[in-house]
Amino acid sequence: MNNAEIIISAQGLRKSFGRKEVLHGLDFEVPAGRIYGLVGHNGAGKTTTLNAVLGLTNCEGTIRVLGEDPFARRAQLMENVAFISDVASLPRFLRVRELFALLSNIHPNFSQEKARSFLEGTDIRMDAKIKHLSKGMIAQLHLAVVMAIDAKLLVLDEPTLGLDISYRKRFYRRLLEDYMTEERTLLITTHQVDEIEFMLSDIMFMRDGEIILHMQMESVNEKFSQLVVTDQVKVASARSLGPVYEETRFGQTVMIFDGADRGELEKLGQVSTPSISDLFVALMQRPTANPSAA
Repeated sequence: MNNAEIIISAQGLRKSFGRKEVLHGLDFEVPAGRIYGLVGHNGAGKTTTLNAVLGLTNCEGTIRVLGEDPFARRAQLMENVAFISDVASLPRFLRVRELFALLSNIHPNFSQEKARSFLEGTDIRMDAKIKHLSKGMIAQLHLAVVMAIDAKLLVLDEPTLGLDISYRKRFYRRLLEDYMTEERTLLITTHQVDEIEFMLSDIMFMRDGEIILHMQMESVNEKFSQLVVTDQVKVASARSLGPVYEETRFGQTVMIFDGADRGELEKLGQVSTPSISDLFVALMQRPTANPSAA
């Protein structure tokens, strides 16, 4: 971890609803200028973690966002934090110019001028009602809203839910090229994790209220290997090296290894770095949490 400003810091973060504990003592830090992917199945605790970061729920333990207690100081903190959920969250009864006026009143760092400039070259008119816009146009409007907010921390919770792949890719690429700076930090949750893998600097996997992986992407590429074995005679030798996951695909055996010698693996088949989604599936099967988490 470098000496960058710590944007989010959590220590022993716990949350219970009734008798059910949904967060089991999370410890993590998010430095400035990073793009974090938070990945987990439904019920893993992602939304509760985001709510704690955004000051929408109080928890046991300690959490600080930009040095502040987000639950106690939420109003002040929101001046430097923006939260965007799926595009369906935009108020559909408003016209675009009314939406921009509303956001100007809600968020001190929202710029109508920037939002209008981001819509130049699109078919979106300022007097158009949001409910009459296509999904693709709503995605463009959503992106304009995101990039017009000058926030140190931007939290995106399934921001492209329901959009087709072309609009999803366009959303993330423009966000990366036109918005991200060394001073800004992005925290993204999505089920289409392979689509944002290219832009992530760090990844966190959650399972059953625990963080089971917290790593920089460079470290993931060094630590984990995927082996495809086409010669079934070599499968037993590959298994002896201790894969953390194994499955059969189209008659081939695919294994994922944690910390294995790539030179040894290359003698047995084709070696590559697993995709984030393949690694996620593999680690969700592991019986013990926190596998050498960085």
